[in-house]
Amino acid sequence: MDREEGQSSVELVAALPALLLAGLVALQLLAAGYALTLADGAAEAGALALASGRPAVEAARGALPGWAEDDVDVSVEGGRVTVRLRPPSPIPTLADQLAVTSSAVARPR
Repeated sequence: MDREEGQSSVELVAALPALLLAGLVALQLLAAGYALTLADGAAEAGALALASGRPAVEAARGALPGWAEDDVDVSVEGGRVTVRLRPPSPIPTLADQLAVTSSAVARPR
């Protein structure tokens, strides 16, 4: 019986890195989904601004939270506003791989 007393502690220590990695992956995927929702809203805001004669890039950037300021690229071609957003991540290379893109089109009346 003495040999089995520490078995669960050893198993927990051995499984802890796998649990932490699974948690990090889950949080990173949630952050990517959140970034996609934000990019959709920003693209729509930019397209609506463009349709009303206002600057689309400024409107799209204004629709995003402050943390996204350095992680967003906004482009306007014709009536299409495209927003590319990198989700927050502790690993910059991973954020580049998980970047999301959303577009919206508006035509002035």
